[in-house]
Amino acid sequence: MANISLGCDASVLLDDTSNFTGEKTAGPNSGSIRGFDVIDTIKTQVESSCAGIVSCADILAVAARDSVVKLGGPSWTVLLGRRDSTTASLSAANSNLPGPTSSLSALISSFSNKGLTAREMVALSGSHTIGQARCTTFRTRLYNEANINASFATTVKANCPQSGGDNNLSPLDITSPTSFDNAYYKNLQIQKGLLHSDQVLFNGGSTDSIVNTYSSNSATFSTDFANAMVKMGNLSPLTGTNGQIRKNCRKTN
Repeated sequence: MANISLGCDASVLLDDTSNFTGEKTAGPNSGSIRGFDVIDTIKTQVESSCAGIVSCADILAVAARDSVVKLGGPSWTVLLGRRDSTTASLSAANSNLPGPTSSLSALISSFSNKGLTAREMVALSGSHTIGQARCTTFRTRLYNEANINASFATTVKANCPQSGGDNNLSPLDITSPTSFDNAYYKNLQIQKGLLHSDQVLFNGGSTDSIVNTYSSNSATFSTDFANAMVKMGNLSPLTGTNGQIRKNCRKTN
């Protein structure tokens, strides 16, 4: 999803070259975002069927939807016709993408800057019902924060020592790490959020009530998540003659 936080134009897929620095090494992306090889495989197969028609940006948007569906989550209609960027911005990625230590106010404002409400931010955070995070992104929370379930902390510490093991992975949703469900919110209610930026959603602040709603009503979460994904997938797309249809998602034509 990091890609779409800047505009849904597949800029995040561009590899660095000797005279170009892309977004893959931005703080929130570096060592975290992966699966580029999956996109490459899809692109190769699509190109062999209909060359020069389907953009990498559209492939990303459809793959995001299909991944959610495959893991038991909701479906939604992905509007198509995005074109691919011919550039990327490391600085924009660093300044626009919220990181794992973000405060609630920082999360609300970074999503608001893209026209997304606090409720939509909480719904989209629910994507953390799947996926993993590196020890380095939550070590400070694990060893220094009080609003964390003690047994949960002990379990996670086994794979995330105070020093070393920076790249050791832990699931963002310890309850059902490979199912797209509302367990993420149930975990937050009992202080089992892995990242600081997860637990701030339920810590006596303005979004507690939204977490409570999604925890008790999975259908509401599913609907809100799907609607927010459509909205995010429509952020600043390149259309018409803007951008291009890349032949290779990793580089411009």
